[in-house]
Amino acid sequence: MVPVRLTGPRLAVREFHHTPEDVGALHAVFGDPEATRYLAFEPRDHEDCADQIAQYLEEAEKEDRTVYRLAVTRLADADDPARAVPIGNAALGLGPHRSAHLGYALRRDVWGRGYAGEVVALLRDLAFGPLGLHRLQARADVDNAASIRVLTRAGFRLEGLVRHDYRRGDGWRDAYQYALLADDGPAGGAGQGG
Repeated sequence: MVPVRLTGPRLAVREFHHTPEDVGALHAVFGDPEATRYLAFEPRDHEDCADQIAQYLEEAEKEDRTVYRLAVTRLADADDPARAVPIGNAALGLGPHRSAHLGYALRRDVWGRGYAGEVVALLRDLAFGPLGLHRLQARADVDNAASIRVLTRAGFRLEGLVRHDYRRGDGWRDAYQYALLADDGPAGGAGQGG
């Protein structure tokens, strides 16, 4: 495995570690009903989060890696970003035709600080740079105004509505489909937006 390490103005994105700190940090996001409100799954317990990180590490070891599930940390939280406790996660799932699906989720207490925009910029740079992808796509629940702002500020264009995209306990949820192409041009460097 060649570990992913990305650095922006305030954030670093790295591989998860199967440590109590990283498991607890993932649970702080995936176990929070408000933080998972617009995700395609119900809140997860601590054990599920430990299993998730084990899966992330297994995926990272594959020779032809197609999934990048990464820890988001703040540079100010540690001298070494590899030791900083994550504030969220970021994901790229590679698809056919040099494309990928982008996703992110952050701990509720760090919302509203522009971190999501910086995460999207870092993933965009990874996708269109070292990974050589052409198309990034992302979906946002129709009621998730914050994520919609992040994507549009990052230059993603609305492609349409995906009806009944996923099901939660309260029923089927619709999502907007967004995409950004490598030749769309930059919408700003890491740290701009949301």
